Parts: sequence; C-alpha cells; structure tokens
Amino acid sequence: MIAFLSGLVRDLRENSAVLLVSGVGYELLCPVSTLGRLTVNEQAELHTRLVVREDSMTLFGFLDTDSLRLFDLLTGVSGVGPKLALALLSAMAPSALAQGLLSGDVALLSSVSGVGKKTAERLVLELQNKVPEHLAAGPAAKGKGAAVVSTAGRDAVDALLALGFRDVQVRAVVAELLGADPTLSADALIRRGLGKLR
Repeated sequence: MIAFLSGLVRDLRENSAVLLVSGVGYELLCPVSTLGRLTVNEQAELHTRLVVREDSMTLFGFLDTDSLRLFDLLTGVSGVGPKLALALLSAMAPSALAQGLLSGDVALLSSVSGVGKKTAERLVLELQNKVPEHLAAGPAAKGKGAAVVSTAGRDAVDALLALGFRDVQVRAVVAELLGADPTLSADALIRRGLGKLR
C-alpha cells in the first residue's frame, strides 16, 4: 500500500496532479481543494489511496488526512465510488462535508452534482455515526453554515466561469478560498477570486 508520495509537482490537470518521485511521474486524482494549493515546480506531499479495479489502478491524492479519512468513509458506502467521493470533497470543504453528514443535511449532500436524494440519504444513514466529530470542527460547523458554503461556492464558480476564466482554475481558486474561510459569501468569493485569477 502507498501511504503517501513526496516529490516535485510537474503538472496540474483538470482533475489530477502529476508528482515526480525518484524519477517516476505519478498521476493522482485530487479534489479541487488539493489542486488549488499545489504549484507546478514546487515540492508537495500527498496522502494517497490506491483503488484497484479489474481494468485499472488509480491513485487518489489529498493534502490533508481529514480529506483522506472522509474519502475512505464515503467509498465504504454501497453505491458510492471513488469518483463520486471526489466530487463531494471537491464541492465543499472537508469540515462542511463532515458537518453535513453529522447533521443529516440531505439537501446539502444532494446539491452536489451526481448525488441524488437516495444516495444522500444512504450516506447519512451509514455515516452519521461514523464521522469523527473533530472533522466538522471548522468554521462551517456553526449552525447552517455548511449549506451556505456549498451554495456560495457554486454561485461564485458560475459567476467566474461566465467571465471567461478556465473551469479548473476557477474551481481550484474557489476551493482554496473556502478552505481558508468556509463562511465567505458568494460576493466575497467572487471579489477575492478575481484578485487571484487576474
């Protein structure tokens, strides 16, 4: 099992990063929050999970152990594959996702593309008592903050895409901003996002 990889970031793609480790380039699928904090030609260490299927072996990478822990919990739910788990981790900060699971916020979970109401209900049913409470200890854990995070993030992404910025850049920047402060409004995300994208 590969627990982590440490090396030089050689390339950043829409859904993945290429890490050069001892002369070998590893492609890791990552949530946008991780991609937004990586820089080409700089060193990085990513916690990894190797998913082996009949026709493929795929590495997933995360900058923090909280995201990896949530990824493992999500993929342990029947009908939730690694791509869907990655979509959930890309749509909101780990603390907001953990809070949504703990509070049984089906509306928040089903707002993520690819997650239907039945899947969201199954996630809550199976994980509500398994998610460690410390994972939800971020600023988004107050009241209904988690729902605001997801809505504000989506609104900001839509607005920035409408201005002509590239999808991968926009999602990475918004995820980075939400990672630093999950309580930011859509307007604040747009203003700060413009500052980073220009």
